[in-house]
Amino acid sequence: MAHRWYRSLVGFVLLVSLAAGLRAADHAESMHRLSESVKYLASDELEGRGVGTEGLNKAADYLAQQFAALGLKVDSFNGTPFQSFEINTSSELGPKEQNRLTLAGPPVAGGSEPRIWALELGKDFNPLAAGGSHAFDAPLVFAGYGITAQDLDYDDYAAIDAKGKVAIIIRKEPEQTNENSKFNGKQPSPHALFNRKIANANEHGVAAIIFVNDGLELSSRAQADQKTLQSLIEKLAQTQTEYSQQAEPSPEAIAKYRQEVVQLSQQIQELGERLGLDTDKLLEFQGAGAESSHRKLPVLFCSREKIDIVLKAALGKDLATLEAEIDSDLKPRSAELPGWTARGETSIVHKRAEVKNVVAVLEGAGPHADETVIVGAHYDHLGFGGYGSLAPWTSEIHNGADDNASGTAALLEIARRLATADHKPARRIVFIAFTGEERGLLGSAHYVREPKFPLSKTVAMINLDMVGRLQDNKLIIYGTGTAKEFDPLLDDLNKRYEFKITRKPGGFGPSDHASFYAKQIPVLHLFTGTHADYHRPSDDADKLNIDGMRRIVDLTTDIVAHVADTDARPTYVENKKQESITDTSDGASERPYFGSIPDFASEAEGVALSGVAPEGPAAKAGLKGGDVIIGFGESKISGIEDFQSALMKYKPGDKVKVKFTRGQETLESEVILRKR
Repeated sequence: MAHRWYRSLVGFVLLVSLAAGLRAADHAESMHRLSESVKYLASDELEGRGVGTEGLNKAADYLAQQFAALGLKVDSFNGTPFQSFEINTSSELGPKEQNRLTLAGPPVAGGSEPRIWALELGKDFNPLAAGGSHAFDAPLVFAGYGITAQDLDYDDYAAIDAKGKVAIIIRKEPEQTNENSKFNGKQPSPHALFNRKIANANEHGVAAIIFVNDGLELSSRAQADQKTLQSLIEKLAQTQTEYSQQAEPSPEAIAKYRQEVVQLSQQIQELGERLGLDTDKLLEFQGAGAESSHRKLPVLFCSREKIDIVLKAALGKDLATLEAEIDSDLKPRSAELPGWTARGETSIVHKRAEVKNVVAVLEGAGPHADETVIVGAHYDHLGFGGYGSLAPWTSEIHNGADDNASGTAALLEIARRLATADHKPARRIVFIAFTGEERGLLGSAHYVREPKFPLSKTVAMINLDMVGRLQDNKLIIYGTGTAKEFDPLLDDLNKRYEFKITRKPGGFGPSDHASFYAKQIPVLHLFTGTHADYHRPSDDADKLNIDGMRRIVDLTTDIVAHVADTDARPTYVENKKQESITDTSDGASERPYFGSIPDFASEAEGVALSGVAPEGPAAKAGLKGGDVIIGFGESKISGIEDFQSALMKYKPGDKVKVKFTRGQETLESEVILRKR
């Protein structure tokens, strides 16, 4: 019977033969190889394998050498194993003359000359990396906090036409000191985030954004400075008391005391002087984020002093008054600013780096030799932290021993097992160490766009990501419902290993297998779970369960061998279950569900899709992988933040027009949103 494919005589005999050989292998040698690979990949020398680091290149070279030593083919890309491509690594401020801001207003009463202030870069304003590069010359509008929250009956844009204008927006949100604020009490809500405000402004068609500090930010800084000053004064007094209690201090103690007194006195003087000055600090260039999906939208940060001049002249009120009025009744105070304009330019330089997938091939033999099984693991990590780190306050090396030196080491060991087996597999087996996974599955997304071997003849993809922390024999396997043969196969193979398997049937999840499942390729993804060291500098090699890794390698090798050697290819199943938040909504149960899978590697203007969830709203509306969403309802879509913001304005059951491009065509369809 088809659903019992794994008991086919030929496949079963080959599987038992290989498994017997593997069980006879020296477990100690296997564990030693795994341990050595992990130790090297997770060493400080490799700098956390971050994009743009030399350590990532060293890791790629190491993997290539290991694959070549096994006799695998490593010449798929111009005679090398490297499938190279470029990605953005950082943003920098462009030339000073291309970053400028001038505010202009009507003449004062009785005058004839317009009021013009050319602001000083770094003193009066800063461009932000969260925006883009473009020139602007447009009317000014005051857009309050820049929030549209229909569920809270609050919309700063309701009373103004911001299209084509420069919007002045206050940081954070109203009622920050109100425990009962409908935004989120004293805690910030998602509406306070820069990316949400930028996306919302872009949806309303603004020409540029000028952010300013909120009043609470200023008072909080003043209070923090006052507290620090008091602490320094107390420390100086304590130092003097302790010194006076020494009857005959040594020369060393005298020198130490003098040094401490000088340092503390200088700190007290500097802080005391600062307390009398303005606490309205400009946000740094990357203060609102280091990346942008709005490459043509200027986003700047300006001093309250300069914006107050404009608001007082146009509205007769300063920012403090407007903030207080909004807090008093939670009603927006947005307004046009007649006669006032902003002109200028921003220049953001996006740095790029070449990265590479590392690909090795074990050719098959027989009638199915032109078909492919892919075994993958990502080898990149977070470098020195920053983007993706759960310890963002540090700049330490994030060694990523479990994530994903463990999966990469396992990939090498599986390759060794299969390359040294006493028979060739019936299908080609391609081993791929992916890069850019931590930045949004970039390496696997690139491979499925430019595959070395036809995806139509790629029968399955097996992925290993974080397999180093096996505890209580619990193993999680994603994708068990993506082929009808996978569940019975795991039932049979696990009789030897007796893992406590948690099965996740969906094929869309937060790792590289999702890129392949979006192309209707059955997938399995092995995973031992998250932990307290996840995406932190403390994810080190000494915390891994090496014997657990070895046992997972044993099971995975059996899975790969079976899929490669069995006559019938796995039967693809459209599995509707979403195992993680891969949709472009925020995943909250009460939010509307669209059912799309974003292509994070795309640099298209809009939201590029790598696929859509089977029978989801997007699929039923006719969208498919490769489409780029550029409009949602009345909202313009330039990036994923725009889409998230636009989606939040609707509820399950709403019908929404979706505008998208497909190749050179611009199309429109109607989607009916539903509950997740």
